[in-house]
Amino acid sequence: MNEAIEGRGPLAGLKVLEFSGLGPGPFAGMLLADMGADVVRLDRPPGRPADPADVTSRGKRSVLADLKSPEGLATARGLAARADVLIEGFRPGVMERLGLGPDELLAANPRLVYGRITGWGQHGPLAKRAGHDLNYIAITGALAAIGERGGRPVPPLNLVGDFGGGSMFLLFGVLSALYERARSGRGQVVDAAMTDGAMAMLAPIVGLRAEGRWPGPRGGNLLDGGAYFYNTYRCADGEYIALGAIEPQFYQLLREKLGILDAPEFDAQMNAGRWPELSERLAGIVATRTRAEWTALLEDIDVCFAPVLDFDEAPEHPHNRARKSHYVQDGVTQPAPAPRFSRTPAAQPAPPRDVGGDAASVRADWGVADQEAR
Repeated sequence: MNEAIEGRGPLAGLKVLEFSGLGPGPFAGMLLADMGADVVRLDRPPGRPADPADVTSRGKRSVLADLKSPEGLATARGLAARADVLIEGFRPGVMERLGLGPDELLAANPRLVYGRITGWGQHGPLAKRAGHDLNYIAITGALAAIGERGGRPVPPLNLVGDFGGGSMFLLFGVLSALYERARSGRGQVVDAAMTDGAMAMLAPIVGLRAEGRWPGPRGGNLLDGGAYFYNTYRCADGEYIALGAIEPQFYQLLREKLGILDAPEFDAQMNAGRWPELSERLAGIVATRTRAEWTALLEDIDVCFAPVLDFDEAPEHPHNRARKSHYVQDGVTQPAPAPRFSRTPAAQPAPPRDVGGDAASVRADWGVADQEAR
């Protein structure tokens, strides 16, 4: 098949059928495609030209299927019968009503890893209720922990639920099931709920709470902005810097560079009762210089410092440029595939394809009869 579509990478040769959707499913499919998997997205009619800004469609091929028609269902079944992995993000019961549930598709293809990504999971009182990332992380404890002291919880983009608790745990489950399949020869269903994933990510914080090292409400603890040495500060030019000098050696060097080495109030670093006062003191110090001035002073030494960059600035940072962490394709700057591999590196992903334009090549490459993929 076309190497520009399949790419290279450790997952080259893996066939993935992705049912089109929003958010975590497409992102998971993108990451698999980035690693060289042949990801075929099943799209609803009508077809349309490729959109270069649809970054999560990069590296994938597209086949149209109206799942309300016998022909569309035949297309879906034909592709699923030859896939290694299936990804779907519908509400529980939708795929079963279409006759595309795991019982039917695993009977036809016992090696299929059937990945299901939802907010609430496949069962439970809320399983069939509508929701978004913010709702899902609200019941996990994660949302309540994010925000300033005395303020309301702050939506952390949709990184925690959709992509962290959702896509990443779906992929972890899918790759785990593929590893197990190598021994058993059998596929299985992966039920990835964003609530489950987000709660799993809280394990280190739960551990800190159990140790008594996370005693307060949001905005008053070590890693949530409560500690003055682990926070962001506004500079003289209105830009921000991030400081994370937790360990004593880094904190000592930071004090030296900030000119507070001889200020005794900064000696008791872990005295949480003084954190609000010292945060204000530190804010006053940072406000005396611009972000560029602080960067010149602190970035090349071990004080755990970084300038806070926006989406336009991040690709231009020297570290990101050196690692080629971004690339430009059809005028769209986007993150490069991650992580990196020494022996089977991923290629730059192919740009998004025309929606519905790959039926013929998919039929040929997957060995699907004409009546099974249109």
